[in-house]
Amino acid sequence: MINATQIRAGMTILFNGSPYKVLSVTHVTPGKGRAHMQTKIRNMETGIAIENRFRSDEKVERARLDTKEMEYLYSEESEHHFMDTENYEQIVISDDLLGDGKFYLTPNVKFLIEFFKDKPVGATPPKVVELKITDTPPNMKGATASSSYKPATLETGLSIGVPPFVEAGEVIRVDTVEGKYLERAKQ
Repeated sequence: MINATQIRAGMTILFNGSPYKVLSVTHVTPGKGRAHMQTKIRNMETGIAIENRFRSDEKVERARLDTKEMEYLYSEESEHHFMDTENYEQIVISDDLLGDGKFYLTPNVKFLIEFFKDKPVGATPPKVVELKITDTPPNMKGATASSSYKPATLETGLSIGVPPFVEAGEVIRVDTVEGKYLERAKQ
């Protein structure tokens, strides 16, 4: 148990018996009345986000999640199949649970899957993935890395900005946390 004043964005807490990911938190001290923590939290089982106010003196329980590194195998419509590389057990994760992580699904990539009471409740892609550019405007002569970025569509459907010298068909490294171009992949 922790005090509500110790809640931070990114934490996982138990609220009404379910695990919630803290999306944002603000400490509010009104001129009249008690201080409180205004939070925006998302239910990790249903994906529904709510706002909740915790009194400063209130106790909150941190959720204990088990994590496993699992390898992505394949997708069927909005369901994605992952395999535990130690015991070869497979699980299915929906688009809702995967969120923006679905844009980083490539064969054999390893995700960190979070479990609450043996049920998957979250999936985190690796920090950096390599993806192939399928569509982008042609190369501009004399373009440098400091120029403005141009739009590019990647093999997974993700659209990001890339430097003008990068062309369709190239493989680039993408930061999955911010969804940004990092560099060309080493060939």
